[in-house]
Amino acid sequence: MRTAINTYNKISPYAHIKIEPFDVNKRYTKPHRHNKYLELVYFRKGSGFHHMDLKRYRIEPPVVFVIQKDQVHHWEINTLPEGFVIIIKAEFLERTLDKKINHQLGQLNQKQVIDVGSDPTIDGLFELLCRETRQNTSGQNEVIEGSLKALLAKILSYAITESAPSMGDKLSQFNAYLGKQLKNDVSYYAEMLNTTSQNLNALCQKEYSKTASKVIAIHIIKEAKRLLNFTDLSVTEIAFKLNFKDVSHFVKYFKRHEGKTPIQFKKRQ
Repeated sequence: MRTAINTYNKISPYAHIKIEPFDVNKRYTKPHRHNKYLELVYFRKGSGFHHMDLKRYRIEPPVVFVIQKDQVHHWEINTLPEGFVIIIKAEFLERTLDKKINHQLGQLNQKQVIDVGSDPTIDGLFELLCRETRQNTSGQNEVIEGSLKALLAKILSYAITESAPSMGDKLSQFNAYLGKQLKNDVSYYAEMLNTTSQNLNALCQKEYSKTASKVIAIHIIKEAKRLLNFTDLSVTEIAFKLNFKDVSHFVKYFKRHEGKTPIQFKKRQ
């Protein structure tokens, strides 16, 4: 008796992103979920159907499918497919230095199927990313991030913008506000988004399996590390730059999330 939906993990626990050609052996699969990662699948050849949750989509290349981490999906492909797969873990988004990628993926999360033109740039970027990720096990470097941002921008250029607000819109706006102004205050962002702290927290739990406070903390700590590594600002100056009322609060906050004080972090770099 099956009491749970099968959950597949198609990426190494040590990798944060995986980009490779579509596996022709996966033409027919059973319904399954992914283990907390987002998947983009691009077909330039092939025919058949892609089942996502309770909907069936015809595969009509060139096309991109966006498979969210909580979706149940399976393939029913009746000709030899050709294309690429991108798997992105939350850790990649937490570590990326370019916040634009987070925003782009937030926009793509609103989509299920994107019809793209026969665009040689898309093929070229996929092939470049395949080569780069094979050489870099973590998948975290400037070439990969820059190429991924360019690829996502090309894919989004073919997507029809939805007029109605959705969860994805709210989270995209949330990430955009985090990119503009960092503040350890969930209610501040909830007010900016015209929602409640409870709703924002629920959205973050559903999409990221984290509280809104934890999402904010990831951005604050990442920015704090940048400032500690790449500027000569004092800890006090960084604390005020990140909108902490006093330096002791910032030091305690940083240590709670990193296990060391800002000074200890800086000395070990």
